[in-house]
Amino acid sequence: MAQQLHFEKHLLGGSSQSLKLAFVLDPLDHLKAWKDSSVAMMRAAENHGHEVFAIDAATLGWRKPDAAHVGGVSGEALHLHLRPDDHDWYRETGREWMPLKAFDAVIMRKDPPFDFEYLTATWLLERAEEDGVKVFNRPRALRNHSEKLAIMEFAHFSPATMATRSMAQIHHFIDEQRDVILKPLDGMGGSQIFRVHRNDPNRNVIVETLTNDGARTIMAQRYVPEIAAGDKRILLIAGKPVPWCLARIPKAGETRGNLAVGGTGVAQELSARDREIAEAIGPVLFKRGLMLIGIDVIGDYLTEINVTSPTCMVEIRQQSGFDAAGAFITAVEHACGLA
Repeated sequence: MAQQLHFEKHLLGGSSQSLKLAFVLDPLDHLKAWKDSSVAMMRAAENHGHEVFAIDAATLGWRKPDAAHVGGVSGEALHLHLRPDDHDWYRETGREWMPLKAFDAVIMRKDPPFDFEYLTATWLLERAEEDGVKVFNRPRALRNHSEKLAIMEFAHFSPATMATRSMAQIHHFIDEQRDVILKPLDGMGGSQIFRVHRNDPNRNVIVETLTNDGARTIMAQRYVPEIAAGDKRILLIAGKPVPWCLARIPKAGETRGNLAVGGTGVAQELSARDREIAEAIGPVLFKRGLMLIGIDVIGDYLTEINVTSPTCMVEIRQQSGFDAAGAFITAVEHACGLA
């Protein structure tokens, strides 16, 4: 389609050469192929003629190189053949421990939580980078951009927001804004998100629970009523916005639009405001090594910047025809010098 060709032209993509690509993931049996963006990327990579390997993030490790320079960061790599059947979506054609430097690129797609094991994975991947491995998204950039707090850099696009563990400050914010969203900094998929009105009889216990009685920092944002029209996931690849977003519309009686809690995804072309936000953020974060990000926009406001494993590629392609997974692989090809 014209949009796809125009988008990929900007990425200078397209190559007949083959790459060895390793995807660092959660266990394969945890992935839901009919909606998983990582599966879509692996299928796109194979369609582009590349070899696809999956590495469970739990198998990553490092060994001091010996005199023959054997060592460094490695993982258990499963050589995959992708299938179109979403219920039987891959065949394992080989399995061995491989150094990451054996791959042309490593794509980090492990889901949060961003716990100590995730942090350790970024340290290991950064060591691999220093040995010459190309890693997307870059490990240092993953560590430096909290998916909730990254909006601080672009606060002029966000609604009234605060991050604190002070229960007194949170209650003051609720009184001031009257209708707010409270959420933990390490949640995903709509987990532990609460809408709290100033007169909510449960506000004290909600604040106490989310902050662990003042021991855990959380985020508070002014409630944006345009959520009724959808929480828009906008994908940015190599600094450029995909022309279609997925508006995740809350089900009746629900505040959260997340698909994981029953929201309905509707693909929409980007509005002028969506583009303004995306085009301001994309180039800045791409220069830092964030090849793929997913920003969340409600109405005219930026609410989150997702950098670990942004989703919604499958739904966007099903409804609009735009192949974001293919565009991402084109960007990887360009980064690997196959333009």
